[in-house]
Amino acid sequence: MKTNKKKYSILVVLMLFIGSFVYASFPVKHNNKSEAIENVKYNAKNFDKKTTTQFNALQKTEVKNKISPVGGKDNEKLITILLWLFLGGFAAHRWYKKKPVGWNILFILTGGGCGVWAIVDLINIITDKF
Repeated sequence: MKTNKKKYSILVVLMLFIGSFVYASFPVKHNNKSEAIENVKYNAKNFDKKTTTQFNALQKTEVKNKISPVGGKDNEKLITILLWLFLGGFAAHRWYKKKPVGWNILFILTGGGCGVWAIVDLINIITDKF
C-alpha cells in the first residue's frame, strides 16, 4: 500500500513537471478584439470587385473540372450493397442514401421488417429504385 502511494505521488509530480514544460513551449500571441475588428474593416474596404469576379470565375472552372473520387452511380450502388450486406441490421444503407430518420429507426427496431423489408431494399438497390 505504501509503495503504491509513493508511485502515485511520483507520477503526479512528473505529470505536473512535464505539463509545465509543454505549456511553456507553446507561447500564444493574444490579439485584442479591437485589433481583429480593425483588420476585418480594413480588408473589407480594400476588397475590390476585380478580385471577386476573378474568384467567381476560378470557382466556376473548378466546379466544371471537378472529378468525383467515388466514380459515379456504379460505385455508389456497390457501396450501398456492401453496406446492406455487412451493416444491414443497423440500416447503414438507408442512412447512406439519406432515407427518413423515423423509417430508419423502425427498420432497426423491427430487424428489417423481419427480413422482408431488407430483401425489398436489396431488390430496390439492384434495380436502381432505391
